[in-house]
Amino acid sequence: MSLFKSASTVSLLTLASRVTGLLRDWLMASAFGVSGLTDAFNVAFRIPNLLRRLFGEGAFSQAFVPVLAASKERDGIEATRHLIDAVATALAWALAATCLAGMLAAPLLVLLLASGLDAASFEAAARMTRWMFPYIGCMSLVALSAGILNTWKRFAVPAVTPVLLNLCMIAAAWLGAPLFARLGLEPIYAMAAGVMLGGALQLAVQVPALRRLGLLPRIALSWQRLRAAWADAGVRQVLSLMLPALLGVGVAQLSLLINTQIASHLAKGSVTWVWYADRLMEFPTALLGVALGVVLTPQLTAARASGDEAAYSAMLDWGLRLVVLLGLPCAAALLVFGTPLIATLFHYGQFSAGDVQRVALALAGYGAGLVGLVAVKVLAPGYYASLDIRTPVKIAVAVLALTQCLNLLLVPHLQHAALTLSIALGALVNAAWLLRGLRRRGSYRPQPGWRLFALQVLAATLLMAAFLLWGSRHFDWIALRAAPLQRVALLAGLMAAAGGIYFGALAAGGVRLRQLARR
Repeated sequence: MSLFKSASTVSLLTLASRVTGLLRDWLMASAFGVSGLTDAFNVAFRIPNLLRRLFGEGAFSQAFVPVLAASKERDGIEATRHLIDAVATALAWALAATCLAGMLAAPLLVLLLASGLDAASFEAAARMTRWMFPYIGCMSLVALSAGILNTWKRFAVPAVTPVLLNLCMIAAAWLGAPLFARLGLEPIYAMAAGVMLGGALQLAVQVPALRRLGLLPRIALSWQRLRAAWADAGVRQVLSLMLPALLGVGVAQLSLLINTQIASHLAKGSVTWVWYADRLMEFPTALLGVALGVVLTPQLTAARASGDEAAYSAMLDWGLRLVVLLGLPCAAALLVFGTPLIATLFHYGQFSAGDVQRVALALAGYGAGLVGLVAVKVLAPGYYASLDIRTPVKIAVAVLALTQCLNLLLVPHLQHAALTLSIALGALVNAAWLLRGLRRRGSYRPQPGWRLFALQVLAATLLMAAFLLWGSRHFDWIALRAAPLQRVALLAGLMAAAGGIYFGALAAGGVRLRQLARR
């Protein structure tokens, strides 16, 4: 399968996940609005998500996938199976201990993340954290499975798996919340139950896919075999790479933790406003950045292992061109078209017009640096493929300091919107730094035509942005709440027209999209 087809497969399945995620967020916004209890749920859900990114798809995947891909390329299938079994055993035992400790320490974790919550919200957040903490274990094992399947170019199951979580949370908001209310329980707790059910289902669907490949991990239960797994050379290599990766991912999550702490001390609802902006920002970053990172990481590692430097550089160049081609218009849309998007998606039930405006401000902050947020997903694997995790970590530490300095300057003036803007600006610096490092090493050599390509994309983006700005200001998106179907149709029509304007301008300017698709 070509890189483009592989990335398209991951992106389309990720789109299904994001669409169901939007439906989930719409139901939550309509059912619960914005309140202290929604802040409590978002804090509680962020805690296992934070640790999942540390131990699962973050540091663990960054360390495990390059080692696995190199073993597959050099050592053969039997040695690779042994590596999978040893890593799975060590990971499973570590996760069991982490989940137990987290459930016991839930109030402390909430205090660290959001000490500004009022007493009732704090108690609810601590209780929901306990309910959802085992989700970390499920999702970290899902990350192990995804690493295996992606290395064998089986991208579909890992990409579609998040849909199950969204469906469970949709059922929780639609059916579970009224049931909990009838039982005398706070309805928001149904969302915590939905998260746990979704985590278990995501793990369950990995088993048949791994069994078909003959790669289902065998997790040892005896103490002797656990000690042997920890002593395995492959596990040691993964651990040695995980330590700097943990620091790097930890820095990113620390930035989110600090921002959540700051938001909890701003106006009530600030945590939730930033949360909804996060959800929409993750739409383009997942469809483009995550999809490219998933596809490129094992392929870059294989090219490095075989010594094919030309293929390595060409793959990076291809990924960066897609980032510019698709990331720049998405950034423009977040900057100028936020109010129509937020109003159409969430302005129902308890979600007010004021909430729309505040989420749109936070979303515009992300738009300022969206290209950087996406580019990091392509550039960082360029380092991971060479088993160099320390360099991206050092850059991330410096960017964290920059981000918090920006918060000090901007939060007094922009309130919650400053939190997203500081992250976005930091991402631009991060991406530029990573790119500079790859070029100085000679690992990445840009192919001819970049300057003209960038100008063509910029011109098409400005034309599209002017049209979207007109659409945002010409229609009263808040008043259209009274005609929801008309508002949805209008949004769809404007976005389709914007896409036509953008790609039409690219074609008129001479951009040959088929060349990127043939990669």
